[in-house]
Amino acid sequence: MYAKCGSVFDARKVFNTMPEHNVFSWTAIISAYADHGEAEEAINLFQHMQQTGIAPDKVAFVVVLKACTRIAALEQGRQLHTQIVRSGLESDVIVGNTLVDMYAKCGSIERARQLFNNMHERSMVSWNAMITGYAQKGLGKEAFALYEQMKQQGVQPDDVTYVVLLKTCASIATLEQGKELHFQIVKSGFESDVTVGNTLVDMYAKCGSIDLARQVFNNMHERDVVSWTAMITGYVQQGLGKEALVLYEQMKQADVKLNNVTYVVLLKACASIAALKEGKQLHSQIIKSGFESNVTVGNSLVDMYAKCGSIQHAQQVFNDMHERDVVSWTVMISGYAQQGLGKEALDLYEHMKQEDLQPNNVTYVVLLKACASIAALEQGKQVHSHIIKSGFEKDLIVGNALVDMYAKCGSIEHARQVFNNLHERDMVSWTAIIAGYAQEGLGKEALTLLEQMLREGTKPDEVTYVNLLSACSHSGLVDEGRHLFDSMCKDHGVTPTMDHYACMVDLLGRAGCLADAEDFVNKMPIQPDALVWRTLLGAARNHGHVDIGRRAFDCAVKLEPENAAAYVLLSNVYAAAGRRDEVAKIRKKMKDVGVIKTPGCSWIEVDNQVHTFVAGDASHPQIKEIRAELDRLVGLMKESGYMPDLRFVLHDVADEEECEHSEKLAVVFGLISMPPGTPIRIKKNLRVCGDCHNATKIISKIVGREIIARDANRFHHFKDGFCLCGDYW
Repeated sequence: MYAKCGSVFDARKVFNTMPEHNVFSWTAIISAYADHGEAEEAINLFQHMQQTGIAPDKVAFVVVLKACTRIAALEQGRQLHTQIVRSGLESDVIVGNTLVDMYAKCGSIERARQLFNNMHERSMVSWNAMITGYAQKGLGKEAFALYEQMKQQGVQPDDVTYVVLLKTCASIATLEQGKELHFQIVKSGFESDVTVGNTLVDMYAKCGSIDLARQVFNNMHERDVVSWTAMITGYVQQGLGKEALVLYEQMKQADVKLNNVTYVVLLKACASIAALKEGKQLHSQIIKSGFESNVTVGNSLVDMYAKCGSIQHAQQVFNDMHERDVVSWTVMISGYAQQGLGKEALDLYEHMKQEDLQPNNVTYVVLLKACASIAALEQGKQVHSHIIKSGFEKDLIVGNALVDMYAKCGSIEHARQVFNNLHERDMVSWTAIIAGYAQEGLGKEALTLLEQMLREGTKPDEVTYVNLLSACSHSGLVDEGRHLFDSMCKDHGVTPTMDHYACMVDLLGRAGCLADAEDFVNKMPIQPDALVWRTLLGAARNHGHVDIGRRAFDCAVKLEPENAAAYVLLSNVYAAAGRRDEVAKIRKKMKDVGVIKTPGCSWIEVDNQVHTFVAGDASHPQIKEIRAELDRLVGLMKESGYMPDLRFVLHDVADEEECEHSEKLAVVFGLISMPPGTPIRIKKNLRVCGDCHNATKIISKIVGREIIARDANRFHHFKDGFCLCGDYW
């Protein structure tokens, strides 16, 4: 009684005061611990029972076998099996079913099938145990083969059979088999079963047929919270966050009480469409329902606020959590990384280590992304060291993230070394290393990797081709890029997306083929988006083509009137042509429309600390020393013939003449803070301007230092007065 009412403590207290025990009292207390998730104690009690001289009966064996199943204690299960054989109970159908279930769920599916085949008598539970074993092992084909054998032997499936098989269809997305099962369910009269109905909704949603899922949901005679949650989950999984929230409103009208799973899914829906208002309303409802202390719900709240751009609310929820697990920290770190706050993400990781929490593979992936976002190479190397110590280096996802981090931090040699040492490679691995070479402007090396990738049997996808076309663009490989675009469609069946078209426009425009680039845009089989037009506008800026620039600008602002990039680019086109009156008109139009230019921002890592600089910003504690050194360098640069190039800027003249673009400030801070001879590595959020590019070349010669800069498009390696991009960027 105490055990079944949930008080194992009271059950044990009574058991301990009993003057004597028999197999029934022992089985009762063993079952109490097993049913309440304390399988190890249940197994210990079973062994203690035998030590007192009491032999287990079939019920005791069944209870302790289930305990072994819960914690996947295969070896102890095998020992119990030996005892069962000695006791002559192996032929008992209930014991046999439990043995089959134990072996299957403990990973020994072959032994489970062997026992199943040798059973003299089988019940429905026997078939379901074996089918479930195959399903949980991911052996859907074998599960369905056994289902067919079951029907051939005249055994009618029950609701459990159908639920397991529907879950199998959902896991491997076999819609046709799912539809066939649905037909059999209707014939068998199980469609009205709420659990079967819920699983049908889940199966159709996971197989991508959301309309059929909704049809089943609408036709259900009875719905519980699981039914609503399954349908809402289906919408979220299909990227239909808005529809999920509409269904939530209907759920409230139906007066269905939400559980923690429902709240988690709804928060994901808000996160997917950045529905901050609805997310805040859900947060209020969660507090009223008492689920705020649930760690999974708390983690989802942090994630929702972060993905909705409210990092302060995310941090507040995180701070207020009574309990935090590794997921809590990972989600918060990820939130900072997603918002481009790599420094804050890394700072939080340091606090996590102080809490003595061990990161998992997802944490490391997020941390590596944070390092990559601000080009924090040294901290990335430290994270790599922690990964090796934690044993996650062989994890493919972590390995791919390492390749990506090193590539984005400008260390293509380290990226290639990690790539070469990967125990296995998938599409993401190849794409990451190809992207690294593309950012370095090493187009021929990227194309060589493509050939190797194809030889090893990995098929490139659309993302791989975006990076390959970008590599050709940054290397001036026009013919190779054209061929690549054609072969992508004809030979590899990859349908071009807007990103591929933008890459082709960039390829042609960067090479000076402005007429070809404009003609390419006009002949696109899909309507060009603002990115394509801005790409053409950027090419017009680089090559001083006013007419094409104006046409591209008109199309870009028509699609995205509040995006500042097009205004800045056209202003640069006019400035380069000496048409200052037109520049003034553009600036006035920006003010009238309320368009604000994204401020230039640069990062540099010094002594494991990331320092941030904004153009003209005086907030850095060493700004006086930075400005003094910058003035000194400008004087030396002018002696070498340098004159500031003020054509491609959109600030007041006073600001321009100070030459305080963010990358200059970051470079100079690196020069005064880092030991002589140490390479200077900076990251910028925008494309490097022509003046800063020229200035950095001269600075690299004056100070005799290598300067590596990653802008929004690619890497620039400055050394001895030259840049490896060959001024082609």
